[in-house]
Amino acid sequence: MRPTTGQRAVFLDRDGTLTHPYHYPSRPEHLRLYDGIAPGLQQLQASGFKLIVITNQAGLARGKFTLPDLLVLHEFLTAELAQLGVHLDGIYHCPHHSDGIIPALSHRCTCRKPAPGMLLQAADDLGLDLGHSWFIGDIFDDIEAGHRAGCRSILVDVGTETAPSKPLRTPDFVARNTAHALAIIAMHEGLGPAVDVAYRPARWNAAQAGQAPPNTGLDT
Repeated sequence: MRPTTGQRAVFLDRDGTLTHPYHYPSRPEHLRLYDGIAPGLQQLQASGFKLIVITNQAGLARGKFTLPDLLVLHEFLTAELAQLGVHLDGIYHCPHHSDGIIPALSHRCTCRKPAPGMLLQAADDLGLDLGHSWFIGDIFDDIEAGHRAGCRSILVDVGTETAPSKPLRTPDFVARNTAHALAIIAMHEGLGPAVDVAYRPARWNAAQAGQAPPNTGLDT
């Protein structure tokens, strides 16, 4: 376990990491938490980690849903986790996309992942030590955002990403699921038993051989 110099956090992507993937979720029933994630979240929170959701929400710029719709979703998500004994310390979303149809939101920004803007804002708001924090996400944009903010990053393998080709987009660890990612953090922070940290998707070998399928991850 590394010595800490400030408040630690675990940043979590929403769609595909905390909840099952859904293309532009706009209603509470579209958000379904993954089974088995509560114990790991509870353990890290009890050990002093802040739990913060970091999510791109291009559906706002694209007119798929409104900010009030999104706030209802996040109230629901917060309540669902609270029922499991997990308290979210913050939810940060990026509403922008350069291909949007809402003029005020249709531009490049410094918050949309893979940019680190949301993590930097959370660190400023909550006094976080990014160098002793982690980011868990299911696509390489999450990994890059975490690394650019100075965090260690874990990719949850949901079957969409091929082998990484750039250092910033190369995860420190790859997890079979979000519960596994939380266990990896617990192990490295001296909070839990040893777990598999050598996992890599079998398809990455195919990617290196030039046989990889295209990335079909959801663009949120």
